[in-house]
Amino acid sequence: MNRFEYIESRLFPNEIYIRRDMGVHLYDGDIKTNFENGELILTSHRILWGRPGDISRGYTCLSLSLHHIIFFEEEASSSFSFGLSKKIILHLSEAITDKMPGPLDNSLYNYIKLSFKEGLDSNFIVQLSDTIIRRTWELTPIMPMKQSDSNIGNVKPIPQIKTRTGIIGIERSLQEQQKATDESISMAFQDLKKLMEMAKDMVSVSKTISAKIRERQGDITEDETVRFKSYLMSLGIDDPVTRDAYKNSNEYFKQLAKQLADILEEPVKEVGGMMTLTDVYCRVNRARGLELLSPEDLLNASRQLAPLNLPIVLRVFDSGVMVLQIRSHDDNTIVDVIANLIHEKGSLTAEELAQSEGISVLLARERLLVTEKNGKACRDDTIEVLRFYPNLFLEKDD
Repeated sequence: MNRFEYIESRLFPNEIYIRRDMGVHLYDGDIKTNFENGELILTSHRILWGRPGDISRGYTCLSLSLHHIIFFEEEASSSFSFGLSKKIILHLSEAITDKMPGPLDNSLYNYIKLSFKEGLDSNFIVQLSDTIIRRTWELTPIMPMKQSDSNIGNVKPIPQIKTRTGIIGIERSLQEQQKATDESISMAFQDLKKLMEMAKDMVSVSKTISAKIRERQGDITEDETVRFKSYLMSLGIDDPVTRDAYKNSNEYFKQLAKQLADILEEPVKEVGGMMTLTDVYCRVNRARGLELLSPEDLLNASRQLAPLNLPIVLRVFDSGVMVLQIRSHDDNTIVDVIANLIHEKGSLTAEELAQSEGISVLLARERLLVTEKNGKACRDDTIEVLRFYPNLFLEKDD
């Protein structure tokens, strides 16, 4: 407590008001002081404490410069502290000798506690931490003001707040908070609505440009065609199939399946002819931009791939894992490749196979299980890892 100074409750030039908390008790170390049930003001430079109403009237209060705070922490609650107020511990540097008078000249402790009778607001911790990190007092230092100079006119009054007590006050405060939250949400949805309207305009423009490029209408030069295509690729918009463009869901899923085949055939080939449906979901939605697909729509469209005789089809493994694979994919070929790898390495886990082949661990595990199912591998299932070995029963005895 010997770091506190008595000073008039005014803001210095360049000092910024941050927040106010009520019902705060001060502790000198672990000793509770007579400074109880006061109001605490956090500024960019100081912590002020005063009796309720005194600070807003400009009376004398306690002032603690933030440069004294080395670090702070929330006091750990014990199992017997139910219902007790929350406390913040401020660990302080050594007191200076030329400070203004305060409540104590000497103290045995290098820390104080702030006890919040009405409950600790989590925002207090965030704002105090942010204020200390900013260290505004180093960028715009303030000169200590003597009591006799307190009315020179270059100080600002601390903002007043309306206080209410009792159940009615709490209810009104909650109503105001709810109203402010509703207004914020309404503004957010208005901004989102504007964004979606702009997105629709962008899609419309892209469709027009795409049509002109395809039909070669108007005065579009070859250079402009290349430029338009680059713009469309950078926007990530390429006429995505949407539900509102079709009369029924069946037709929508068929057209969506055709588009999936168009954009996924080459990527699936590049990763070995098979891609998990979760990877497909991420890749497709990244390509569609703002016209996102739901998991249900993706699954329903994937089920249309095989009936439409498209180059990729949906496959469900015995474990329930779903993948899209090239129609020409041959399990026997994959099994032979995996079996040869197991013979070369001596044994393989799903992680080792995934790293070797550049595929996901989930897909690697399924390939090893298919190899085992075809009798080309045997497993050793331990608490550490599932490892596959060559099936020696298939080899002739020498």
